[in-house]
Amino acid sequence: MPPLLRVEKLQKSYGEIRAVEEVSFEVNPGEILGLLGPNGAGKTTTIGCICGLLEPDSGTVDIGDDPVASRPLEARRKLGVVPQDLALYEELTVEANLLSFGGLYRMSSARLVDRIKWCLEFVQLADSRDKRVAQLSGGMKRRLNLAVALMHDPELVLADEPTVGVDPQSRSHIFENMEALARAGKAVVYTTHYMEEVERLCARAAIIDRGKVAAMDEVPALLDLAGKARRVRLGWTGGIIPEEERRKLEERFSPSAMSVEGAELHLAFDGPVPVTGMTAWLAAEGHELSVFSMERPTLEDAFLKLTGRRLRDR
Repeated sequence: MPPLLRVEKLQKSYGEIRAVEEVSFEVNPGEILGLLGPNGAGKTTTIGCICGLLEPDSGTVDIGDDPVASRPLEARRKLGVVPQDLALYEELTVEANLLSFGGLYRMSSARLVDRIKWCLEFVQLADSRDKRVAQLSGGMKRRLNLAVALMHDPELVLADEPTVGVDPQSRSHIFENMEALARAGKAVVYTTHYMEEVERLCARAAIIDRGKVAAMDEVPALLDLAGKARRVRLGWTGGIIPEEERRKLEERFSPSAMSVEGAELHLAFDGPVPVTGMTAWLAAEGHELSVFSMERPTLEDAFLKLTGRRLRDR
């Protein structure tokens, strides 16, 4: 099955600043592709080019069989955009917002009624259809923002940080919505700063930094870029373990790396973590633990490995 979105060798500059450089990726029907990167990485510029709001200096964007450059109206009919900044009329009701945006696509009256009903049920706002948007919580507004993008039943959905500032319940609903769209055969591009969202939702992800695709692969393969080592955090009720004891621990259990972080001792193990032996030895040595946790490599670790810069959430 051909991809629903094809971005090839996209380039866009603002004066001497190269915002996007040779960015290429595809998104298939039924797939959620994670698009990751800090502010200024080039994500917003890339999305602007996909939507046709920005004209690239070179490269192409195709939505289905329609090039955005030469067939913009046909391409946009297949596209639904969930912007990071809410695109809603605050003084109108929930239903009036959907009616207004749906009317832009010149739907028949019967089609509008059907789509409004479907969208309200999909984002679980049917009971709030007569409320003004100004009366809604932040999470409800985010869900309505998604409903607006789905009024014309697009084949491709661009979701630009759709969970910013939402409560846990609405965040969970949005996750379920994204998964339902993929099951229905929609293609979704999901941009976010939250690594755990990508690990839950996406089979593949692209990490963008400084205008380039630093890496793009299936999520497990990206996790492998961070290394195989598991990390162990140890904390003591009486303060950090003395240096002599740290040397004993290192000699006995042979971690691949060990460092002191504040009042904690951090260890990395390339193979199995000797949990039982380590806790038994610490207890026998009289060390009472306040912290004992194991962590696997994350997408943020992979990002740091690739770029050397920490992801920003603002």
